[in-house]
Parts: sequence; structure tokens; C-alpha cells
Amino acid sequence: MYRKKIIKIALMAVALIATSTASDAETLNVTLDECISIALSDNPSIIVADMEIERVDYSKKEVLGQLFPQVNFTANYSRTLAKQTMVMMDQEFKVGTDNQHSVGFQGSLPIIVPALWKSIKLSDNQILQNIEKARSSRLSLVNQVKNAYYALLLARDSKRVIEANHETALLTAGIFEKQFEIGVASEYDMTRARVAATTLEPSILEAQNSIDALKLQLKVLMGVDVNVNIEPNETLDDFKPMLYEYTMSVDTSLVNNTNVRQLDLQTDYLKQALKVQKMSWFPTLSGTINYMWNSMSNGSPFKNFNWNPYSQAGLALSWNLFSGGQRYFKQKQAEIAVREMKWQRENLTRSLSSQVETQINNIKSDLKQIESNAASVALAEKGDRIMQESFKLGVGTFLQIQDSQNALLGARLSYYQAIYNLLVSQSNLELVLGNAPLAKYGVSNETNKTKK
Repeated sequence: MYRKKIIKIALMAVALIATSTASDAETLNVTLDECISIALSDNPSIIVADMEIERVDYSKKEVLGQLFPQVNFTANYSRTLAKQTMVMMDQEFKVGTDNQHSVGFQGSLPIIVPALWKSIKLSDNQILQNIEKARSSRLSLVNQVKNAYYALLLARDSKRVIEANHETALLTAGIFEKQFEIGVASEYDMTRARVAATTLEPSILEAQNSIDALKLQLKVLMGVDVNVNIEPNETLDDFKPMLYEYTMSVDTSLVNNTNVRQLDLQTDYLKQALKVQKMSWFPTLSGTINYMWNSMSNGSPFKNFNWNPYSQAGLALSWNLFSGGQRYFKQKQAEIAVREMKWQRENLTRSLSSQVETQINNIKSDLKQIESNAASVALAEKGDRIMQESFKLGVGTFLQIQDSQNALLGARLSYYQAIYNLLVSQSNLELVLGNAPLAKYGVSNETNKTKK
């Protein structure tokens, strides 16, 4: 008995904590544009992509640093273990000192370095590639947020439709119960009415579970805390006026497709790499300068220093005349890689054009489906009203009432499903075309900006 009381108290405490947590949870009422804006600023993948751009920018500065003078400080000490012997007129002489000290500065400056000059272009291209990759991540994130948001709206609208049908079914069941009590309706009709209302309850729970899962997915995409409650401020009907406008104004050009852009940047990178390879045939020239102090002494290495400065300047020319054909074959490999990119681009554009055509056809089909389903909803609502009035007058049967309610439920669910399908098709087409209005969310087209 005592143990049962402890368990009961513990369960009550857990329930109180859960209630307190739920009440204290922050509620975030958002529109689609607000969800996208939050995701583009807080999603970890976008932050990492921007950091990668910064990293490559430092890499370019590292390459530029090779054009500046290089200055090193050096210090050397050596101890003579056995002095060199010289023979002159049959006499032997020991030459040299016990200790040799050397300290000073050595500098070098590249003067003619064709390969290094071209390598700077490679760094610029790498920056552009990372900027385009960041843009690709943003476009993909916008698509994912839109699809998750649309799915959440579909789940909410579907739940609302099922709940409305459930309320009508409960009302109908209550009427049959009263009619059964006064002997107007049969027990079979009353039982069927109760079953019809009860059958919808699992669908409501399933819709709520779907809503909770989609909210969690949306929060992950937005990069917000999972404890924050998200509530959309829109419904699928709110997007209906914009559906036709987008279809009429869509530009099917692939000029903004991120895959095409990245492939073009990779092709440009290979062309620059080919130029770097060609520059390896040219000589390099660099200047050198040294300023040193030398000291030579006998005995202890820590005293008797005799420092004497000396300096020198010069030029160093290097020209690789023959390396077993390595440069030639590397150049040929680079030329083939450039030609390969041409065929890859042609294959990519064909595939993307097919995807665009498929999405356009889906959008046209979805538009017709929405119009058809809207007409079906109007007819189903009219038929349900007629049947409800007939039922109140005692003319309609249970089967007729159930058929009208099921028809209305199916028509409304199909209508919202059609709107959802069209929105997703438009979002997917937008991703393929790469023309999502990033500027609308405070993100500029950085790739073109950098090129200029």
C-alpha cells in the first residue's frame, strides 16, 4: 500500500513537471518567409558553408604571400674535430680553427615566377567555387524548408477537415440516439452512427502525430531549439492566389542552376590549371641577399669571439630543360580533363532540361487538379447540405448521410492534397532552376558579385 502511494506521488510530480514545461515553452508564430529567413541565418550547414569561404580566402592570401620577400634568420656553430693538414716543402701544417660561428639574415625575392602568377587565378576560382557551394546549400535549404512547411500545413488542414467531419458524425450519432429512444430510428442505424464517429478518431490522432513530427523536422531545418513550439500563421488556401502568378512568370532558363554553375567553375579551374602546367616550361628568376657575421677561434667556444661581417647579393636562374617527359604528359592530362568537362556539361543540361519539363508538366496537371477538386468540394458541400436538411425532415437514411459526409471529407482532403502537390512541384522546379529569391531573405547573389 505504501509503495503504491509513492508511485502515485511520483507520477503526479512528473505530470506537474511536464505541464510546467509545456506551459513555459516558447511559441513561435511564423510565416513561410520567416521560417526561411531564420533557417538561412541559423542553420549549421549554412554557417559551415560561409566559414569555408573564409577559409579559402585565407588560402588565397597564403599564395599571395609567396610573391613577397622571404627573410630568415640563421645561426650555425661547428667544432673542428681534426684540422686539415697541408704539406709544403716536405713540411706539414695544420690549418683551420677549433670553432666556427655564423649568424645573420638571408633574404629572397621571386622576380619571374610564371607558374606562381597563374596559381593566384586558381585561388580566385576556388573562392568562387565555395561561394557557389554556399549558394547551393542555401537553395537546397530553402527547398527543404518550403516542402516541410507545406507538409505541415497539409497535415494541419487535413486534421481540421477530419475534426469537422468528426463533429458532424458525433452530431448525427446524437440525433440517431434520440430517434432510437423515441422509436423512430433502428438500433442498427444508431450503432452504425456511433461506429462512423469513432472510426475517425484514430485518423485525428494520426494527423496530430504527423503534425508533431513535421514541426520537429522544421525546427531542425531552421536551427531553433526543439523545445520552441512552432505554429504556422498560414494555411494552404493562403497560397492559392500565388499559384497561377508563379506559373505564368516562371523562367525555365538553366543559367542560375547551381550544378551548371559549379561545373562551369570547375571547367574554368581546369583551364587555369592547364595554364599553370604550361608555365612550368618557362624559367624562374629570383633575387637573393645575405648579411652574415662569422667568427673563428681556438679553444673554448664561449670566448675569444672575433666577429667579422660580410654580405652578398645575387640572382638565381632556374630552368628545367628535361624531366623525362613528365611536364608534357601532365599537360596532356589537363587538356583531356578540360575536354571531358564539355561533355559532362552537355549531359548535365540535357538531364536538367528533362527535369524542368517534368516539373512543368506536373504543375500544369496540379493546376487542373485543383480546379477539378475545388468544383468537387462545392458539389459535395451542396450535396451534404441537401442531405442534412432531408435528414432533419426525416427523409434521409443513415447510409445517405454517411455517403454525403464521406464524399465531402474525401473532396476536401483531395483539394488540399492538390494544392500541396502544386506547391511542392513549384518548389522543386525553383530548386532545379536555381532562381529562389535569396535577396528576399537578405542573401545576395555572391557568385556574380565576386566575378565582377
